[in-house]
Amino acid sequence: MRIDAHQHFWQYDPVRDAWITSEMSAIQRSFGPTDLKPLLDRNNFAGCVLVQSDQSETENEFQLANAAQYTFIKGMVGWVDLQADNVGERLAYYSQFDKMKGFRHVLQGEANRALMLLPNFQRGIAALQQHNFTYDLLIFPDQLGYARELVANFPNQPFVLDHIAKPNIKAKHLGDWEKDLRALAAHENVWCKVSGMVTEADWQTWQPQDFQPYLDVVFEVFGPTRVLFGSDWPVCEVAGGYDAVVGLVQQYVATLSAHEQALFWGENAAAFYKL
Repeated sequence: MRIDAHQHFWQYDPVRDAWITSEMSAIQRSFGPTDLKPLLDRNNFAGCVLVQSDQSETENEFQLANAAQYTFIKGMVGWVDLQADNVGERLAYYSQFDKMKGFRHVLQGEANRALMLLPNFQRGIAALQQHNFTYDLLIFPDQLGYARELVANFPNQPFVLDHIAKPNIKAKHLGDWEKDLRALAAHENVWCKVSGMVTEADWQTWQPQDFQPYLDVVFEVFGPTRVLFGSDWPVCEVAGGYDAVVGLVQQYVATLSAHEQALFWGENAAAFYKL
């Protein structure tokens, strides 16, 4: 079963969604399940994992309603305030929803780059573990060291790294990203989404070979059982679109065994999120 492990829906709000800048005009509109379904069908995906894009519990309500209505949405990653005193109560509430699989925080945008190491944040991570929720790490390369410390503190908590930590593919720079990714991947409770890469490359001129050095590292350090495909749709529409993202990764994984390809395209996502 093929699963897209990372995609979004939103009802576009120019104030709330200020991160969608004028150069990203292709996605300055609303995107919903009926927009995604034809893309999944065309690329032989049986379903997807829906990931939050706004940090509010109102977002959870909106996405849970989508998940309840459409069977191809197999799981959802929401948001809670992990530093709140009542985080345990909120997680207990979300435990009633079968499709709520985990949570994430937009750590990449935080002024405090080490926010994930604050005691209150880590208390929230501990609460996730109590309720069997996963955690998506959305970070930039400068935060990989902090992430390594976080995951080491919670060896039984399943973590997945979003977008291979967004290395500077446009500049063809590996540098500390490779070293720090290797250190993070040494912790076997961390998986990695092969997603979000085209938006870190040159949007107009990228070629599949631009991604090979990064994919070589990811597949080496995480191995075939801890890598997941994610489209990052509709964000990927600014840099080529859904079919292009699938195509560039398909070209790379063609050299893997049939079993390893099946793991990458869906079985690992099903295992990580318990779909």
